[in-house]
Amino acid sequence: MRKFTFSLMLGLFLAISVSAQNKIEFREFTLDNGLHVIMHQDNSTPIVAVSVLYHVGSKNERPDRTGFAHFFEHLLFEGTENIPRGEYMNKIQAIGGTLNAFTSNDITYYYEIVPSNQLETALYMESERMLHPKIDQVGVDTQREVIKEEKRQSYDNRPYGTILLETMKRSYSKHPYMWPVIGSMEHLDAAQLQEFMDFHKSYYVPNNATLTIAGDIDYDQAEKWARAYFEEIPKGPSDFYRPNISEPKKSAEIRDIVYDNIQIPAIIQAYNLPPKTHSDSYAMSMLSTYLTGGNSSLMTKELVDRQQKALGVAAIPLDLEDGGIFLMYGIANMGVEPKDLESEMDVLLKRVQQEGISERDFQKLQNIIENNLVSKNSSMAGIAQNLSQAKVFYGDTNYINQELGYYRKVTREDLQRVANEYLNLDGRVVLYYLPKSAQASE
Repeated sequence: MRKFTFSLMLGLFLAISVSAQNKIEFREFTLDNGLHVIMHQDNSTPIVAVSVLYHVGSKNERPDRTGFAHFFEHLLFEGTENIPRGEYMNKIQAIGGTLNAFTSNDITYYYEIVPSNQLETALYMESERMLHPKIDQVGVDTQREVIKEEKRQSYDNRPYGTILLETMKRSYSKHPYMWPVIGSMEHLDAAQLQEFMDFHKSYYVPNNATLTIAGDIDYDQAEKWARAYFEEIPKGPSDFYRPNISEPKKSAEIRDIVYDNIQIPAIIQAYNLPPKTHSDSYAMSMLSTYLTGGNSSLMTKELVDRQQKALGVAAIPLDLEDGGIFLMYGIANMGVEPKDLESEMDVLLKRVQQEGISERDFQKLQNIIENNLVSKNSSMAGIAQNLSQAKVFYGDTNYINQELGYYRKVTREDLQRVANEYLNLDGRVVLYYLPKSAQASE
């Protein structure tokens, strides 16, 4: 009789729970102005998430005018022709809702989570943001200062805060992913009001947007309100600038030192990845989890627990529409030289490349991935975001129900293959983050 260990029982439980999960049902339609609308009904809790995804990010900017997409993430909270300056957030919070937004290299995403009896208000607010935004000199000047303070807090004065910025500008030599999403403060200072207005007219339009409504809704009523509030918004340009640039494959390692306001050195490694929709993305995501995803991961057990050469390690596949990076970093333990930590990280990478992973570890990895996917769609906010990104990035909203199937197709051999194909030690970026005191002593 087969012995049922705890890990095996956990694996069976997760597999059953994943296979038994309900398919995420949705309805969708496109307005005459090009706005795509996705609706998902879940009446179990009286809340609803409303989101608008604009297919514009930092990659759509000019090299001498970076930071515009992130700037508009802030500016479109300023108010509208019908909502006074500073009142946008107050109105949502006054009805018991929460709201936020983010900008990436590829998209800008706004969302509200409100009581379901306030759905019409949330739709009105997003339609106002799209149709009647207040773009004036006062708002521009205000948000310039807000973003400068954000840069100081999130990048300049935060230990290791510039890791992504410093890594991306060395990982890309041609593609606009080379500049940070927050952009250049000099570019924002130099830009005139008309330039901001022109950028807005080019991208923040219904035919470059996806509206998602997820939660305690009636499908017919939600569609009626979506049409009422968004149908009148004029269509934007017939096409949008999207960089058609392939990043050249690196044949030589790029190595550098960054002196930061830190006490403990860190080692950063970056490897270029294929586009987000490439079939190898699933294997690379699983590989990152195997390497550093949790206390039982390979590098955590070996470098943090056994050798105690690192205080922490992480492998993050930054999957971007045109090709991202596989970012690895380790923070050295006290007294450990960065080169020694780097050497041990490389030893473990080479082990995976040469030996692959065991069947037992692979089964455990599958369980973790499947559980993560279930968790990703466990909230209305998560479902709304994943529905909209499925449509925009994969061209098929139903991808949200197909994603697990793609992960299940990944084999142990795939993990070993992608480790060899993409984690090329000769074509990577390596950065040492060292204390500024080390620079002074050199």
